[in-house]
Amino acid sequence: MTSQLTVFVTGATGQQGGAVAHALLARGHNVRALTRNPAGDAARALAAAGVDVREGDFNDPSTLTAAATGVDTAFLMSTPFEAGNDAEAAQGKSAVDALKAAGVGHVVFSSVASADKQTGIPHFESKYAVEQHLAASGVNYTISAPVWIMDNLVAAWMLDALRDGNVAIALDKTKPLQQVAVEDIGAFVAVLVEKREAVFGKRYDIAGDELTGEQLTEALSAATGRNFNYFDVPLDMVRQQSEDFAIMFAWFDKVGYSADVAGLRRDFPEVKWHRFADWAKAYDWSVLKSDATKAA
Repeated sequence: MTSQLTVFVTGATGQQGGAVAHALLARGHNVRALTRNPAGDAARALAAAGVDVREGDFNDPSTLTAAATGVDTAFLMSTPFEAGNDAEAAQGKSAVDALKAAGVGHVVFSSVASADKQTGIPHFESKYAVEQHLAASGVNYTISAPVWIMDNLVAAWMLDALRDGNVAIALDKTKPLQQVAVEDIGAFVAVLVEKREAVFGKRYDIAGDELTGEQLTEALSAATGRNFNYFDVPLDMVRQQSEDFAIMFAWFDKVGYSADVAGLRRDFPEVKWHRFADWAKAYDWSVLKSDATKAA
């Protein structure tokens, strides 16, 4: 039995941090979460589940130090989608310093797979800058680096097309893309937290499956009982919304992720490592109904 640990989780009111918090709770650990809005619905739900919710903000690193003081481990994640890549790198680095000042014994940082391979993708590069700062900080650390997340399929920026019967991704339908379920990210981080010394200084690209857009669409149709079409979104359309994402999808086409799926299943059997088809079968597809349909 692993001893009970107290783990500080950033991003806990979001998708990935929330998965980490719930995985840790399920394994009997104490969770302390940082949020800018403790009165919000997501934070209140965490508190109801037994999480110690603390108020803080990445723009004020002293609040991170105060909130993380006395914990065994911290899960750190950052995002470029609020203030941009440069701000993400700066905030991530200052957060590392804040956790070091708090005396945290182990930091698990959520990066992105292949960020250490000079991809030229802006939001990969900003995460790798934080990785490098963490490695140089003297703090014990582990890098969890997910590939494309299966749950992106139902993200706001893909859901409208999905409701219309289209899987819209800027990649040829015959190109394979490695994917991972957000639930598995949470479970994997929980295992890293427990392994501690055995994973200090290590970096893991993590994926549970690899499949083409054509295979994904077939599996989705089978899971939902609804026929979907695959739409290869032109890169120019993506570029109109985000140059960063256009560069990423071009890299997916030419290079792509290279996580060791078989090795992860062998070395981390505690994680379910969902295949996409299994993830799709278990998902609640009521999200495909429009808000108007739901209200009717």
